[in-house]
Amino acid sequence: MSAELPGTIFDPIRQQRVKLTPEERVRQAMVYTLIHSYGYPPELMANEACITVGKVSRRCDTVVYSRERRPLMILEYKAPTVPLTQDVVVQAFQYNSVLCVPVIVLTNGHELLAYHIGYDGAPTTQLPELPTYAALLSL
Repeated sequence: MSAELPGTIFDPIRQQRVKLTPEERVRQAMVYTLIHSYGYPPELMANEACITVGKVSRRCDTVVYSRERRPLMILEYKAPTVPLTQDVVVQAFQYNSVLCVPVIVLTNGHELLAYHIGYDGAPTTQLPELPTYAALLSL
């Protein structure tokens, strides 16, 4: 276990201490909620998951996987002072061009947007709430 350092927080997904930025505070709160309130298995979550969009390397804030390691959900976090604008939505949807998940979630800790992604001509719809892990598996 690494020593406590001022201005850091232990990330249970990455199993290391990370700098405690406003965005990281939002991430850790959401990860805690997903695990403890929505039944998400921590071993099926990745923080700062690396992907390549076009020829550019990017990092998804959090990706949730099925037991078969199929990506199921992308979560994109912003600091509480950053509004969830169309640019934030576009960023997450660009990541999805690689991962092809059924659900995208955006949050700044105050506002939360969740989308069920339509494929093969089906519409993308906004979800009224976060799905539980069991519900996510059925989407």
